[in-house]
Amino acid sequence: QVQLVESGGGLVQPGGSLRLSCAASGSFFSANAMGWYRQAPGKERELVARIINGAWTNYVDSVKGRFTVSRDNAKNTVYLQMNSLKPEDTAVYYCYANLKIGPVANDYWGQGTQVTVSS
Repeated sequence: QVQLVESGGGLVQPGGSLRLSCAASGSFFSANAMGWYRQAPGKERELVARIINGAWTNYVDSVKGRFTVSRDNAKNTVYLQMNSLKPEDTAVYYCYANLKIGPVANDYWGQGTQVTVSS
């Protein structure tokens, strides 16, 4: 059974920083992609940042230059360093992983962690 366990959310003032972590556990061969989505109240879930094949990254325009996604392959963990946070970054952040199990790859999601940016 594959699980994604997130940590690191919370309340932070505008301009502050937070670091999210997501560890993948269970039996899988490799992680093709890992990253983060977010969903704000009344809005659709959107891709924030992801890292593909451990090297190639992409970000939604609104976080470029402020957020950094990284991955520790030995720990099967993906991180999201969020700097210069803005109130519009407030959302539930979901970890995402596309994991290869045998001949197929499946998408997995974490339970979500709340990030609130407010003074």
